[in-house]
Amino acid sequence: MRHRRVADLMTPASVSVQRGTTFKEIARLLDEYGITAVPVVDDGKPVGVVSEADLLRRHTPDGERSNGTGASTAEGLMTSPAVVARPEWSAVEAARVMEERGIKRLPVVDGSGFLIGVISRSDLLRVFLRRDRSIQQEILEDVLTRTLNLSPSALTVEVVDGRVTLSGTVERKSLVPITVRLCESVDGVIDVIDRLGFEHDDT
Repeated sequence: MRHRRVADLMTPASVSVQRGTTFKEIARLLDEYGITAVPVVDDGKPVGVVSEADLLRRHTPDGERSNGTGASTAEGLMTSPAVVARPEWSAVEAARVMEERGIKRLPVVDGSGFLIGVISRSDLLRVFLRRDRSIQQEILEDVLTRTLNLSPSALTVEVVDGRVTLSGTVERKSLVPITVRLCESVDGVIDVIDRLGFEHDDT
């Protein structure tokens, strides 16, 4: 089974700012591109991120009048260091980091630390918008046939809105939870309903 990677889901890096980019320019970019945060780069490497929350939290009259520093530029506004993702990460890994750190977007860097893209929560949600037929095919071909070496005709796999129903009979009882867990790990699966029977109780 091949899980969708960050590289498959990310938006290639097109919008970023420098340390000296002004508050107003950052606000204009967020509005123009319909994004909630933008990476701050130095020599092509992300050093921080400025989000809408950063702008709202740190924008004060004093900051606006400061002489090109502090809260009037990206360097003073950004959350640093930048929390980044790697292109080889799975969608699950990226989602876990976002959840743990309470952020909505992650800059994606290559092996040398250079910015190559950005992945957002909305990008990750695309995993769960897979067509039911695509999910069904992956379960039949990758889970049942290649991984478990079962005949696809031995089980019935129904997928409706990402919910998988498994029915039929497997040879051993111990195969039931294994089959369910593997199906749950397929990208786009929301839930698995187990209606499997077994021929021999080997537990």
